[in-house]
Amino acid sequence: MLDKIKPLLWALLYGFSCSALATSQPLATFQPFTHFGDNPGDLTASYFQPTKQTNSLVVFLHGCVQQGETLAQQSGFVELAKQHNFTLLVPQQSKKNNVTSCFNWFSEQDSEKDQGEVLSIKNMILALKAQSKFEQVYIAGLSAGGAMTSAMLVHYPELFTAGAVIAGLPYPCANNLAKAISCMRNGPSQSSKELASLARQGNETVKKWPRLIVITGSKDTVVNPKNSQKLASQWSALSETSLKQSKTSTADYQQTLWQNKADPVQVKLVEINEIGHGLSVNSSYKNRDASADFIYESSLDSVMNIVDFWMEIQESR
Repeated sequence: MLDKIKPLLWALLYGFSCSALATSQPLATFQPFTHFGDNPGDLTASYFQPTKQTNSLVVFLHGCVQQGETLAQQSGFVELAKQHNFTLLVPQQSKKNNVTSCFNWFSEQDSEKDQGEVLSIKNMILALKAQSKFEQVYIAGLSAGGAMTSAMLVHYPELFTAGAVIAGLPYPCANNLAKAISCMRNGPSQSSKELASLARQGNETVKKWPRLIVITGSKDTVVNPKNSQKLASQWSALSETSLKQSKTSTADYQQTLWQNKADPVQVKLVEINEIGHGLSVNSSYKNRDASADFIYESSLDSVMNIVDFWMEIQESR
């Protein structure tokens, strides 16, 4: 019964209809990725490789009712992959798994370590790493993809250099539909310290957690911005050393940073004024589409901000 009502509740939660899905445009630059081993989550995937390939892999998880390749193009990820020469892996959810094509971040069979969709994504990454010997692996996600990104970072912290969660939720915020609804509307029931403690379970030997950037819109009525605030605080609590918090504001957004003097910023929270559920683009940059669903015009370009944050650690070496 739960499997039958789950897709309907997702549609109700997000207020989406199938007609809201942007027209899928085939992108010839993407290659299908089919031979990546065990696929218990029954996901598909494609990847983009620039002409000059570096040793970095970026994984991008789409939101509900979205086609991953199209979102990667609209958001600027493809353009930045060309500029920075990183390979871009785009897993794709299907309507067979979820009628609104959401990654099932709240389902234990898909979000627990080495289970379902989480394991499928992990196997995709390991297969590409074996193929191209990537040294740095980054992961980003929007909405349900952001929530699944949180799960991937908690389950496999040693696999990733850094991550980015846009309009998403912390892991473990919910393991069933009722908790998912509550978490989306009200934020996590756990404190940041409790979330950090839960993340450490099974990761007792991890000394250095991936750096993380979190982005949210101040007017997000789908996923309460408290989720992003708790996620950033959870991640700062995971640090071995005490991180100093600092805040800056502009007319369009606020930034909160957690760092110590010796290292680059470990955690960054960006709260963008006057936007709802989705990601922001600055149309003055090449290949951004502010007219697409769940993409907003802003002076702050989310994907540019994410990639700049990720590159800081490479530039500091």
